[in-house]
Amino acid sequence: MKAGVATCRICRNPGVPAGSVRGRRWGRNFSLQRCTGCGFAWVDDPLTDFAAIYDEAYYRGEGSDPSVDYAYEEAHPDRTIRGYEWRGFVQTMEHLRPAPAKWLDYGCGTGGLVRHARMHTRYDIFGFDTSTWADRARASGLPVLTEAELAAHEGSFDLVTAVEVIEHCVDPLDVLRGMRRLLKPGGVLFLTTGNALVAPRHFPSWRYASPEIHVSYFTPQSLGLALQQTGFLPFERGVLPGWQDIARSRILKGLGGRNRNMFESLLPWGLLSRLADRHVRINDHPLGRAI
Repeated sequence: MKAGVATCRICRNPGVPAGSVRGRRWGRNFSLQRCTGCGFAWVDDPLTDFAAIYDEAYYRGEGSDPSVDYAYEEAHPDRTIRGYEWRGFVQTMEHLRPAPAKWLDYGCGTGGLVRHARMHTRYDIFGFDTSTWADRARASGLPVLTEAELAAHEGSFDLVTAVEVIEHCVDPLDVLRGMRRLLKPGGVLFLTTGNALVAPRHFPSWRYASPEIHVSYFTPQSLGLALQQTGFLPFERGVLPGWQDIARSRILKGLGGRNRNMFESLLPWGLLSRLADRHVRINDHPLGRAI
């Protein structure tokens, strides 16, 4: 391969320039590349000062992603529309691996899903994150593991969830290998991320292309290849139980909603969740079974 030609981080095929996107917070342009083989796309010159990227402002929605509402969700778990998503993920996990089972929410942020599952299920659930907000979750009594503590749990989890995590990773294969080490053989990795197949022809205009924080963009093919290379057997997801609530939370968030209310409860969420699935196609992504 010619010197200077970008190569795909997943399948090592050549990449081609896919345009550039101006960051919201720091105001610099970021170059995008897209694989000519598996369709994976990536930010060629990502930011790596993670303490600055994921600071207090980020968690308050004042950073690179203004849709973030983590501080409010942490303060008002009984009101936030994010509660629908937490309920939906519990329903999905109960389908994939009924409780009791040991579950890790990787990249748990403020620990909302961990808190919800501990209150409403019999799962032995832990979180993992490295942010200062994870420190706050630990101080509140949630079992959010540190990086040092995580190693002691290798090979012990039946389930690992990674909700909108992998797109933040500069080296997604390394992160997936770490997740595989945490699972028992036969354990399930359930992750969510945007589907790059729905991106417009002009890739930088895709709403999900937020290059200060989202640096890896997967197609179902590229995610399947990544799972195969990191110790997983990919298998088809499809629309699982719980998707209606997950879609409900994300649709309301996209509309600027914050709290659950009587009006939105009257909407036809079964129909709306099916329409959402056709539009975003995140359920086309495979899941991984540890081998």
